[in-house]
Amino acid sequence: MVRIGTCGYSYADWKGKFYPAKIKPIDMLTYYAQHFNIVEIDATYYRVLPKSTFESMNSRSPAEFRFAVKLPGTATHASAESRGTVHPDVALFYENLEPLIEHQKLACILMQFPNSFKPTPENDSYLEKLRNALKGLVTVAEFRNRDWQTPKTLELLRALDIGICNVDGPQFKSLPRASSEVAGEFAYIRFHGRNYKTWWNGTATSRYDYLYSAEELEPWVERIETVSAAAKETVVLFNNHASANATVNAKQMQELLSAPAS
Repeated sequence: MVRIGTCGYSYADWKGKFYPAKIKPIDMLTYYAQHFNIVEIDATYYRVLPKSTFESMNSRSPAEFRFAVKLPGTATHASAESRGTVHPDVALFYENLEPLIEHQKLACILMQFPNSFKPTPENDSYLEKLRNALKGLVTVAEFRNRDWQTPKTLELLRALDIGICNVDGPQFKSLPRASSEVAGEFAYIRFHGRNYKTWWNGTATSRYDYLYSAEELEPWVERIETVSAAAKETVVLFNNHASANATVNAKQMQELLSAPAS
């Protein structure tokens, strides 16, 4: 199964472009779920959301809807000196996810690591610590450093029962190449846009202010089909959220894959 959606849904600049111009924030998720069957929750990277927030998300989405939830940055972006243990935020994060877990709406946890996080024995060990802290949950790693793109990494992730995230983004030498790698039963693909000028020094908006052309998306159809043939479940999420570009490209990918809209 391939689920297609966007990274985040609660954006004011989507009003009048994807959402009705006068939609209330509380109604956004319900409207979104009429068009897509999965969403990535990125707010959890910045802070641990209360259980009540996930209860509300559950109540405002249909039974077949799924959430991919990003692990707090206090865990994925921890300094090298503090990776001997897992930040307490992870335990609270896990606990507060209970409404999504109970109603079987949690697709996975995304661990997005920075470009500075490179393959070392210490970081391999840290991945294992995070995996143990998230025991029982489907977990996926997104590495922002190309040095992780090796057979050894895939072996490590399979041994730890961690999926791998394939990405599309600017092709700087240190960033991951476009790929169709699978490390388990759950596959994840993220589209970040290709903003070379703003990638390293842009804001959270300008970095992802990019609209893919159909010609840029088409080569990914074969990769997604390759990934989905090897995994039980595949999610494809667009992170180019500025100006609702993500919704445009997600709908294009639905058409290219002939995937169900909802």
